[in-house]
Amino acid sequence: MRETKLQVFSTRWCGDCRRAKLVLDAHNIPYEETLLEEHPEATEFVMRINRGMRSVPTIVFPDGSTLVEPSNVQLTKKLADFWPLKPKP
Repeated sequence: MRETKLQVFSTRWCGDCRRAKLVLDAHNIPYEETLLEEHPEATEFVMRINRGMRSVPTIVFPDGSTLVEPSNVQLTKKLADFWPLKPKP
């Protein structure tokens, strides 16, 4: 597995964020979470790449590509581009 981590921009109250992190955890994918409530500069970044919307989760991949509010299927498919997917034992 690559040492590079995903960057997950989220909020405490977001159900889609919790769901996306469950997918990442289920496949043992390393990620760093940034809570928008605690980091105003992260909110500005998220709004800049999402055309003024504070859309979460915004997930940044090692190659700089992003997924915003992905479904489980979309997220899993994109993860497979970077990591061999194996569920946690």
